[in-house]
Amino acid sequence: MQFIDLKAQQKRIHARLMENISTVLTHGQYILGPEIKELEKRLGDYTGVRHAVSCASGTDALLMALMAYGVGPGDAVFTTPFTFVATAEVISLLGATPVFVDIESDTFNMDPGCLEQAITALKESDPELYPLPGGYMTLTAKGVIPVDLFGQCADYGRINTIAKEHGLFVIEDAAQSFGAEYDGAKACSLAHVAATSFFPAKPLGCYGDGGMVFTDDDELAVRLDSIRVHGKGSDKYDNIRIGINGRCDTLQAAVLLAKFEIFPEEISLRQEAALRYETLLGSIGGLACPVVRPGNLSAWAQYSVLCTKRDLVLDALKEAKIPTAVYYPKPLHVQGAYAYLGYAADDFPVSMQSASEIFSLPMHPYLAEQDQAMIADVIRKAYK
Repeated sequence: MQFIDLKAQQKRIHARLMENISTVLTHGQYILGPEIKELEKRLGDYTGVRHAVSCASGTDALLMALMAYGVGPGDAVFTTPFTFVATAEVISLLGATPVFVDIESDTFNMDPGCLEQAITALKESDPELYPLPGGYMTLTAKGVIPVDLFGQCADYGRINTIAKEHGLFVIEDAAQSFGAEYDGAKACSLAHVAATSFFPAKPLGCYGDGGMVFTDDDELAVRLDSIRVHGKGSDKYDNIRIGINGRCDTLQAAVLLAKFEIFPEEISLRQEAALRYETLLGSIGGLACPVVRPGNLSAWAQYSVLCTKRDLVLDALKEAKIPTAVYYPKPLHVQGAYAYLGYAADDFPVSMQSASEIFSLPMHPYLAEQDQAMIADVIRKAYK
C-alpha cells in the first residue's frame, strides 16, 4: 500500500508525459520555455486570478511574495506555528519576525479570533493580551500568512476583514490546497497574493520542485516577475531590485500540464476517498476525523485524524504494513530554530494538543476501497 500513489497516476498519463517531455527536448528551451507561459495561463484561468507567476518551489513562492511587499527587519508577519517550517522560514530569511497565532481545533487552520488578539497585543505592546515574541516592542505589524493546512482553506472571510481593519496584507499559503474551494472561490484566489507548491506529494505535483504565485494586483505581478529572475528590469543584465533565482524549469511545467488534464477528476476522487474514511472511521471512539467547514471543498492533500491512543494505533498500522505520517509532531514555536523568539510551549495550546494526537493516513485519488476498509479494521481492533 502506498501513502501517496504517484505510480498509478503516472500509468494513466504516461503517453502524454512522454509527449510533453519530448517536445521540450526538441525545442530545447529549458528555462522559461513556452510550456511555462501555457501553465501560468491555464492555472490562472483555473483559479480565476489574472496573474500566475511560476517559480522554483513553494518556498520560493512565499519568499517572492514577501519580497514583493518589501518585508524586512522590524516587520512582524502573523502566521501559524502548526505548519511546515517553510511558512515561517521565509519571514525569518528576510530579517522579519514571525508572530505565531494558534489554530482552530477542528480544521487546524489559523484561528481568526486569536489573530485579532495577537494583532491587538502587538499594537498595544501588551503580551498579557496574547503571547508575543521577544523584542515585540520594536516590531511593526505588516502582514498575515494563513496556511490552508492539509488541503482546506483557512477562514479568509474573517481573516481578510481583520487584516483590512489593521492595514495588513494577506498571503494565502496554498501549498497544500490547490484545487480546494472556499465559498465557491478557488484556493489561490482568496487573498492579496497566494503561493502554492508543486512538490511531488502535493495534490498537483511535478517530478521535482516547483511553485507558483497568484495575484490580481498588476503592479505586484510585475515585481514578482522581476524578483524570480534576479531582480531583472528590461533584461537579465538590467537589475533594478534584489531578487532570487526562482524560475520554474520548463520540463517541470511540461509534467504539470500533463497532470493538470486529469486534475479535476482527481480532486473528485479525493472527495470520494475522504467520504469513505469518514464512514469507516467516524464511529470509532477516541478518534476524530477531519472537519470540512460548510461551503468549503478540501483538496485533501492529507487525511489527518486526531487519536487519543496514537502510539498504539500507529504501532498496529505499522505491523500491518500500512504507511502513516505525523504532520506535525513539533509546532514551530518549540523548534530550536525559533527558540530565540522566547515563546513558551503552552503559549499555543491547541497546536500543542494537536501535535500530540495527530497522524495522517494514506490519501490519494487511487486509494482502493478494500485498502481503506483494512485500515479502518486495523484501527478499530487496536482500540479493543
